[in-house]
Amino acid sequence: MKILVTGGAGFIGSHLCAKLLDLGHVVYCLDNLCTGSVENLEDMRDNPRFRFILADATAPITLEVDAVAHLASPASPVDYQRMPVQTMLVNSLGTYQSLEVARKNSARYLLASTSEVYGDPLKVPQDEDYPGNVNPVGPRACYDESKRFAEALTATYRRLYGLETVILRIFNTYGPRMRREDGRVVPNFIQQALAGIPLTVYGDGTQTRSFCYVDDLVEGICLALESEKAVGQVINLGNDREMTVLELARLVKEMLDSPSDITFLPLPEDDPRRRKPDLTRAREILGWEPVTGLEEGLRRTMEWFRG
Repeated sequence: MKILVTGGAGFIGSHLCAKLLDLGHVVYCLDNLCTGSVENLEDMRDNPRFRFILADATAPITLEVDAVAHLASPASPVDYQRMPVQTMLVNSLGTYQSLEVARKNSARYLLASTSEVYGDPLKVPQDEDYPGNVNPVGPRACYDESKRFAEALTATYRRLYGLETVILRIFNTYGPRMRREDGRVVPNFIQQALAGIPLTVYGDGTQTRSFCYVDDLVEGICLALESEKAVGQVINLGNDREMTVLELARLVKEMLDSPSDITFLPLPEDDPRRRKPDLTRAREILGWEPVTGLEEGLRRTMEWFRG
């Protein structure tokens, strides 16, 4: 297949491009490099089935493809609060432009949405029928609400044009190629522990997250691109091992034998208290579940950051 991956130079996008090439596909990687990096693509640049397109996903796209995976968007709080308008545009206008590519080619369309559409959830675990608890005017709304709009637009294209769509709600993902300045908890803790400086925990650290290793996530994305049963579905992808942020900080310290202390800072506004996906649909529809243990995934990620 010929597959367009928007945001393909980013953390998850670059891993997806590499996996699709390994599977024998032709890959068009489109990215404006606002958070992505050409360094993530070095191992692919000489592959004759790979083409990098330096462009913004909000601009019209003309390509002949069999599938579109729309991953373009800042995804960490540091990035989308630094670029709130750009974030809203890529998740609205960028979703429209990528949907148009799929419509004109009668191609499969995959939207990389986020667990952030659930907001600060009142239900645990979060299943795909839960509508969420989101503040539409809060500091995270530029990301949360624009992703919710992207889902609505994708669903509308399916109803209006019969487009083959899949919406994936991606939970916390980590692994090699995360940017050092990403601002999310795993790279923060690893870098702080390696430097011997205090690990910064927001709030009292009892808020929970569920961490999925990037290779597992990409496997799920590829299955969703191929599965006929996935068409028209909204599916959570992530790891359902829930743990507190404070537990993660202690684990990173222990694994790196770091002398770092743990320091506590005020909890950001609208920071979700709990994150745990219900993976029933992923297991039943895709036959997928995460297989990489947290300790093994952290070990690989730590090796990458050391390098």
